[in-house]
Amino acid sequence: MLLLGIDIGTSSIKASVVDADTQQVIASAQYPDIEAPISSPQAGWAEQDPEMWWNNTVEAIKRVSASSSFNPQDIGAIGIAYQMHGLVMVDKNKNVLRPSIIWCDSRAVQIGEKAFSGIGEEKCLNQLLNSPGNFTASKLAWVKANEPHIFEQCDKIMLPGDYIAMKLTDEITSSNSGLSEGIFWDFRTNAVSKDLMNYYGFDESIIPDIKPVFSEHGKVTNTIADLLGIKVGVPVTYKAGDQPNNALSLDVLNPGEIAATAGTSGVVYAVSDQISFDSQSRINSFAHVNHQIGGENRVGILLCINGTGILNRWVKDNFGKNLSYPEMNNQAAQVAIGSNGLLVMPFGNGAERMLNNRMLGASFHNLDFNTHSQAHIFRASQEGIAFSLNYGFGIMQANGVEPKVIRAGKANMFLSDVFSNALVNVTNTPIELYDTDGAKGAALGAGYGVQYYSTPKEAMSKLIKLKVIEPTAQDVAAYEDVYQDWKMILEKLMQN
Repeated sequence: MLLLGIDIGTSSIKASVVDADTQQVIASAQYPDIEAPISSPQAGWAEQDPEMWWNNTVEAIKRVSASSSFNPQDIGAIGIAYQMHGLVMVDKNKNVLRPSIIWCDSRAVQIGEKAFSGIGEEKCLNQLLNSPGNFTASKLAWVKANEPHIFEQCDKIMLPGDYIAMKLTDEITSSNSGLSEGIFWDFRTNAVSKDLMNYYGFDESIIPDIKPVFSEHGKVTNTIADLLGIKVGVPVTYKAGDQPNNALSLDVLNPGEIAATAGTSGVVYAVSDQISFDSQSRINSFAHVNHQIGGENRVGILLCINGTGILNRWVKDNFGKNLSYPEMNNQAAQVAIGSNGLLVMPFGNGAERMLNNRMLGASFHNLDFNTHSQAHIFRASQEGIAFSLNYGFGIMQANGVEPKVIRAGKANMFLSDVFSNALVNVTNTPIELYDTDGAKGAALGAGYGVQYYSTPKEAMSKLIKLKVIEPTAQDVAAYEDVYQDWKMILEKLMQN
C-alpha cells in the first residue's frame, strides 16, 4: 500500500507518497515554488484564501505524481496536516464565505481576553486548558460582531485541514484535537464546551461531525479522483494540526518527549499525561493526536513563536536578495557567537502568546554601521530566534516540562548549523535530527488510521535518525552571556 500525506503550510503545500511497508518516502513535491502570500488588510491581521490552499494542493499532488516513481492507483489512504487555528467558514452549499483568518492574526485578542473574564478564568483554565485568546473561537466571535451578514450565512466552521478534506471527500468533519486547538473543547466533559458556545452565542450546529483523529473522515469523490488520477473512494483517515502532526512524525507520543519545528513560526511541543495548563496561557495545552487512545490522557503543551522563519525570510528579502539560504548560513557561520553585540527581537509577526499577547514588533539593538555587516545581521537574526525559544523553554520548565532531548526534522531552520547550534547551546539540551517532515508524518498517520499499523508508534517504527548535536561547555557559557543581554532588553521592552 502507498500512503499520501499532505501538509498545508502557510508558505506552501507539500505532498509526499510513502511506502507503507518501508515507511520511507518514494516521492515528494511542493507548490508553489515561492512563498504563498499572506494578506494583511489592517495592521495585525493575517488572511489567506482557502481556495488558494486547495489549488496549491492539487498542483502539489500532480507534481508528485509526475515523478513517475509510483502508480497513483496504489494510494490506499490519505493523511492531512495543516496550519493550526485558522478559521474557515462555509455556507450550506459548502462555498467559502470569507478569507480564512489564520493563526498569526491578532484581531481577536481583546475579544478572547474579555471572554476569559466573562466565562471565568478558573473555568477556562480548568476546562478549556487555555484562555480563548485569539484562537479560532474568538476569531469567529470577531466575524459575528463585525461581519454579521457573513456570520448569518455560516453553516459550518472548519480548520484548514478540515477544508482540504472536504474538497477531497465532500464531507465535513473535525476531531477533539482539532476542536481543542480552536478552544472549543471541554476536557472535563469530553465534548464541545457549552460555556464557550453560550458565551459567544454560537449554535452547536456550526460544529462539524466529530470523529477520532485516526479514522475515516470521508472518501475521495469521483470528480476529485479523476482530477488527481487516484482511485475513487480512497479514504482520508487522519487529520491533525501541523504541530501535533510534527510530534507524531518524530515519534513524540508519550510524557517527557519533546518535538520542535522552525518554519514560518517556531514551536516547541511537549507531551503530558496530565490535564494541565499555564495560569497565564503563555503556552497552550491541546489534545494530542493520541489523546484518549486506550483511555490515556495525552496533552500537547505548545510553545509558539510567531516570528521565526518569517524573520529569516524577511532578512533574506531585504539584506540577502541575491543569496540562497545556504549562502546566508555560510556567511553567518563566519561571525562569532553573539554577532559582535548585535541583538535581534523576532516578534514582528503578530501578538505573541508567550509574551501575554503583546505585539512588541521586531527590533535590532546595538546596531553599529561601522562594525556590523549583512553576515552579522544573518547570524543575529538566527540567534534571536533561538533566544526567543529558550525564553519560552523557561516558561515550559516552570510548568513542569523538563526536556532531556529535543527531536526535530532536518528541515527549514534546522538546515542551518548556526541556528541548530545556537538552540542546542542556549538551552543546554541535545537535539536529534531525523529524516522526516509533516507530509511524511501525515502519510504514516493515515496508515494507522486505515489500520495498516496496529499503533501510532508502529507507524513511526522505522524513523531514521540523521544527526545528534550535543552542547559544549565553551559554547554554553558563551551563549549564556549573550542570552542574558538579550533577555534584559526583552524585559525592558515588555515594561513599556
